[in-house]
Amino acid sequence: MSLHVEPILPQFGAYCSGLDLTRQLSADEVKQVTDAMDKWGVTVWCNTGMNDEQHVEFSRNFGYLERVPLREGGTYRLPFRELFDASNLNAEGEITQDEAAIQYRKGDRLWHTDSAFMTKRTSYSLLLAHSVPGEGGQTWFADTRTAYDDLPDHMKHFLEDKIGINSLWWSRKLAGADIPDEEIDARFKAEHPLVHTHAGSGRKALFIAAHTMDVKGMDKAEGRQLIQDLIAHCTQDKYIFSVSWNVGDMVIWDNLCSMHKGGEYDYANEKRDMRRTTVREGTEPRSLELDDPFTELFAATPKVVDINAARDSGR
Repeated sequence: MSLHVEPILPQFGAYCSGLDLTRQLSADEVKQVTDAMDKWGVTVWCNTGMNDEQHVEFSRNFGYLERVPLREGGTYRLPFRELFDASNLNAEGEITQDEAAIQYRKGDRLWHTDSAFMTKRTSYSLLLAHSVPGEGGQTWFADTRTAYDDLPDHMKHFLEDKIGINSLWWSRKLAGADIPDEEIDARFKAEHPLVHTHAGSGRKALFIAAHTMDVKGMDKAEGRQLIQDLIAHCTQDKYIFSVSWNVGDMVIWDNLCSMHKGGEYDYANEKRDMRRTTVREGTEPRSLELDDPFTELFAATPKVVDINAARDSGR
């Protein structure tokens, strides 16, 4: 089968159809998907008909899949550790009332790149809709390649050697969580260049968003202003679009050339069940790695956003 592509913006985002994602794809079909991703950065697949097992199996075509933190004695809502729960639901499938879980998820509504707070970055995220609210709940995407192209030359030169310092807990603080700076400073932070060359396209891209708290070697105030200015630049109307979800829709985005954020909806009264697989950058299709970095990271979660403890308690 051959892939059909309908662009959303001139250089960013496309609706894709023509492939049955519920079955095993041929090597040529997988290449069609990765070629589309390299060109468009975000691809939207409507009414896929995929279940959890098919979601995970399809995702393995693109590399090693990260796993949710291991919790001894804890309960999981989803059947595979490769599925990250991006919902507003508790372990029993009901709308969560736990303040820590609610506060943690607020960070998803800031412009961000998945797992920028990890040493090993995420290439593709693959998000599948199982239940959607009646209104709102869109996902927004921003093109960090074209945004970089449009920067003035003096800014490109200035950014060339700059390193961003990234923290998951910083983005949660930006979203309103009462996490003291000393708690953030005491926990792990990842360093990544603010500008890198996107391997699939050869184009340069900004790698920056809500997890980026400081710029290495810069005064804190100046670095944070630079981060805010760059996010504002990347999220101008000409670089962004939104996806309105229906059950069965999947969106694949390349975190190394885009940013995204969740849209607002009636979080307290409407279910939004979204499940995400997360591909580690630079890994081979169907690779199996033995490390478990998310378990290590979440072992030191600030109490105000301790989503693991909240779910384990059954509250």
